Amino acid sequence: MRHYFESLRPADVSAIHSVPDGLFLIRVDRAQYRWHKQRPYYEIRFAVLKPKHLTGCVMIGRLYCTPRAMWKVSWFLRDFGYDPELLGKNEIDDKALVDLWGVVKVSEVTVHGISVLNFDGFAPASRWEELSVFTDSGPDPRGSEVAS
Repeated sequence: MRHYFESLRPADVSAIHSVPDGLFLIRVDRAQYRWHKQRPYYEIRFAVLKPKHLTGCVMIGRLYCTPRAMWKVSWFLRDFGYDPELLGKNEIDDKALVDLWGVVKVSEVTVHGISVLNFDGFAPASRWEELSVFTDSGPDPRGSEVAS
């Protein structure tokens, strides 16, 4: 009998170790609520849409759902265009999160010796062109490279 384990594959499609800190236009690929006694959270898998050279890379991070962290969850939901009716009812439908897209500012931090992705900010996808000017232009003169 064979069992498939995604994390065993030698070539990791998650590019988090090669993705620099910065701004990204992303799409929610998967979102799962994870219950934890002290710090429940949503594990969110993002697919990078822009900058172009990182299109298709995957980033995985957490949005904590503690009373003190709900402001960030609300910010994410509002800026990514989550259903306002569900938001008004204080409900999050995991399936309604998939395919939402927007801009995220990320940084990689080390917590207790473990490297994790930190979401520093969110913005609606419509602001990508405006915000992407703050990324390093690098070899692409149109500014599609992310600042490192």
